[in-house]
Amino acid sequence: MDIESFLRNKAKKNKKVILLPEPEDIRVVKAAGIINNEGIAKAVIISKKELALSKIKEYAGLFYELRKAKGVTYADAERMMHSPLYYAAMMVRAGGADGFVAGASHTTPDVARAAIRCLGLDEKFSVASSCFIISLPNCAYGDDGLFFFADCGIVPEPTARQLAQIALSTADLARKILGIEPRVAMLSFSTKGSSNHDSLERIKEATKIAKETEPDLKIDGELQLDSAIVGEVAKIKNAYDVLKGKANVLIFPDLNSGNIGYKLVQRLANARAIGPVLLGLTKPCCDLSRGCFAEDIVDCAAVTAIRAQ
Repeated sequence: MDIESFLRNKAKKNKKVILLPEPEDIRVVKAAGIINNEGIAKAVIISKKELALSKIKEYAGLFYELRKAKGVTYADAERMMHSPLYYAAMMVRAGGADGFVAGASHTTPDVARAAIRCLGLDEKFSVASSCFIISLPNCAYGDDGLFFFADCGIVPEPTARQLAQIALSTADLARKILGIEPRVAMLSFSTKGSSNHDSLERIKEATKIAKETEPDLKIDGELQLDSAIVGEVAKIKNAYDVLKGKANVLIFPDLNSGNIGYKLVQRLANARAIGPVLLGLTKPCCDLSRGCFAEDIVDCAAVTAIRAQ
């Protein structure tokens, strides 16, 4: 699948307003031009000097109501709304836009905090996380080289329940973005009890919780990577019944392994890595790697627009 063309064409079918709150970055400016010229979405760059005072006050009031129980004062809220990042997130929350993409010049914690504080958690999933859409050239694994990797950017050491929610939200994204059947592997250094360690209990419990929450979901764990994606290995290692070695959604046990895993595949296998797509929130948004290219921003905007549809 030509993932870039697929995403951009799908986004064009129902054009959405996507905010880009990093006007000082030339990559963002270039990406906005591509998005608008190709009709992928309506990209709006949010500049600090163009923030409307009336909207700053409106969004500050909304933010204060959301966060006052956390000790945020109205003065704190108004000060934060002078940041294009928080202004954009609250504009999406208030319905003035459909989603936002940031991270070219902000760290992932900065973007994630703004998204979580302003948009809030989706009650269906109850944990914020992130995933990458990974497209590998000339690859027979997954869906002809297409995978979803999670969590690669947000939760350092997820509990069993959080890990289950990460699996469910990533599977949901796979269905909605690409219309594919998610086949979810809960990754580990062990396959079906081949090793014994306390850390494996969390992965087993997460798999159980996910199955109970969504009984029709194809999910299995704990699985080593080769058992998850290689049919011949899955048969040998007693992991063939559910996924048959054809997993396309890979859930890593912690942030260390998730972040290292996606970067290894991206750099050593020349994979296309789109994201991180932020999951578990009430509205769609994407983070970016600070090493991103303009084309990466365009693809994240397309994903965000599709989610808003």
